Amino acid sequence: MSTVPTIQLNNGISMPQLGFGVWQVPDDEAARAVATALEAGYRSIDTAAIYENEEGTGRAIAASGVPREELFVTTKLWNSSQGYDETLRAFDASLDRLGLDHVDLYLIHWPVPSQDRYVDSWRAFERIHSEGRARAIGVSNFQPAHLKRVLDLGGTVPALNQIELHPHLQQSIPRAFHADHGIVTEAWSPLGQGGDLLREPVLGEIARKHGKTPAQVVLRWHLQIGNVVIPKSVTPARIAENIDVLDVELDDSDLAAIAGLNTDTRLGPNPDEMNWLG
Repeated sequence: MSTVPTIQLNNGISMPQLGFGVWQVPDDEAARAVATALEAGYRSIDTAAIYENEEGTGRAIAASGVPREELFVTTKLWNSSQGYDETLRAFDASLDRLGLDHVDLYLIHWPVPSQDRYVDSWRAFERIHSEGRARAIGVSNFQPAHLKRVLDLGGTVPALNQIELHPHLQQSIPRAFHADHGIVTEAWSPLGQGGDLLREPVLGEIARKHGKTPAQVVLRWHLQIGNVVIPKSVTPARIAENIDVLDVELDDSDLAAIAGLNTDTRLGPNPDEMNWLG
């Protein structure tokens, strides 16, 4: 089995560049899917409080037999739990559900500009990090302006920003901001949604050229341009397929063709307008 490449975060710890996401996976199904992913060789698992599957994820981790130090576990703070004290309580609850004494990465899920509490949440994140209960801390769905407010605090620089990113939304401006400030870019919905992206003729041509599927081509593209990527599936064959991208190298013409697919089309909410607390 090929080894998944790692990427170094700005505090010196490494995380697998290819992980497994469990968004929209019910708790019982998450336990099975995470177990399958761990058996397939994934060592990075990405969940969140709002996914309501931290317990299932934790059960799979506990039953897997994989040593904890070989795993990289990410979870996220939900919008309704932002604020200093609220964040500390929410983090404790996430650890309890996961059955862990620490996570490897804790993220603020959305900036939620209408309530303007993410700076207070970040201060709580810094405390959690200083106590060793999160090995790294970061954010999700933050625009450069949101990140700048966090950076202006003069404390811990977020290790990572997890944003919607796929060939139809290549996020050149956030990625450049991240690169300038030592923040890793992680992609959610890396394959788009609903299959529209994967039906692009360009991807089909590149896939045939390399003997891979369009999904594998997109995942390989993410890795080669430096993104961390967390594809989601509950289908064992697809889970295995998504990690089978380590034996191919896209060439410059492939990368240029994929770059030409950008339309700046979002599938999810705009972070400047996403204020849902439910």
